[in-house]
Amino acid sequence: MSYEIQGTIKVINDTQTFDSGFAKREFVITTEDKYPQDIKLEFVKDKVSELDAYDAGDQVTVAFNIRGNEYKDRYYVNLSAWKISKAEGAPASAPEPVVVADESMPF
Repeated sequence: MSYEIQGTIKVINDTQTFDSGFAKREFVITTEDKYPQDIKLEFVKDKVSELDAYDAGDQVTVAFNIRGNEYKDRYYVNLSAWKISKAEGAPASAPEPVVVADESMPF
């Protein structure tokens, strides 16, 4: 089952590479709910480069799966992202203000 979340990127961490060759890159987005939440997600393996095109402050939509595992009688949950895109309606960049000179004004 796949899920989707929308928010603003708060933090993008560096890629972590482990001795086994496994790589992951964690990031945090802040939701825009009534009570905003900081949600940590991760890209793994060949998907870690997906975050290269994004910066903190970007509004994004992230598709992810919930992954769970048990290790030494403890249980862990990871939100494993597999797709990220600019949020619909989010400006690609802030537009420059337009200044129109009106010479008919007396001041």
